[in-house]
Amino acid sequence: MANLWTSAEHALNYLAQADNIPHRTEGEAVLLEEVPKTVKRILDLGTGDGRLLALLKIERHNVESVAVDFSPTMLEAANSRFQGDSTVEVIEHNLDESLPEYGTFDAIVSSFAIHHLSHNRKRSIYVEIFNMLQPGGVFCNLEHVASPTVRLHEKFLKAIGVTPAQDDPSNQLLDVETQLKWLRNIGFEDVDCYWKWLELALLIGRKPKIVTSDAVQ
Repeated sequence: MANLWTSAEHALNYLAQADNIPHRTEGEAVLLEEVPKTVKRILDLGTGDGRLLALLKIERHNVESVAVDFSPTMLEAANSRFQGDSTVEVIEHNLDESLPEYGTFDAIVSSFAIHHLSHNRKRSIYVEIFNMLQPGGVFCNLEHVASPTVRLHEKFLKAIGVTPAQDDPSNQLLDVETQLKWLRNIGFEDVDCYWKWLELALLIGRKPKIVTSDAVQ
């Protein structure tokens, strides 16, 4: 499967269009509501230029944050955004590989990144996220998901101004229902799709405050 995100041109084209993604700010607003303002540490997987983390920090100024990405262009943009902010550590890492030991977090977030991973890797990274969360911690994944029909996929592409020929070959889209089932089986609670517009969806789960030994499968 081709992954174009090592290309500066691809990354820059995305950044130029990101603010114009229909309804994106609606999904981000719901995500912001679900991350407590009392969190001490946040992990942002696939941070891009740091957009989501910057939004989270508006009302969580002193939260300690780790921002992860593997695109050189995105890393440069994130470092530029958070220059001089000692509370943010920007780290290069490819999400195709197991997550390093970053410690534990009160919230782990991701925005339009995990859908680039293979389905097997999606599930395994969800397990890693569960294990890295503090008991009671929240995982919020604002994600690009698969449409249930070809017609709806074409409707989504039209809505974002993309032709089928321009469809990103890096995308490995998966339906909402499968991912919610995985999260529940892993041990997350209060799992649901908290917001959705066509192929944009916000999937959220919380790690129980008391975790049973057989939670992660």
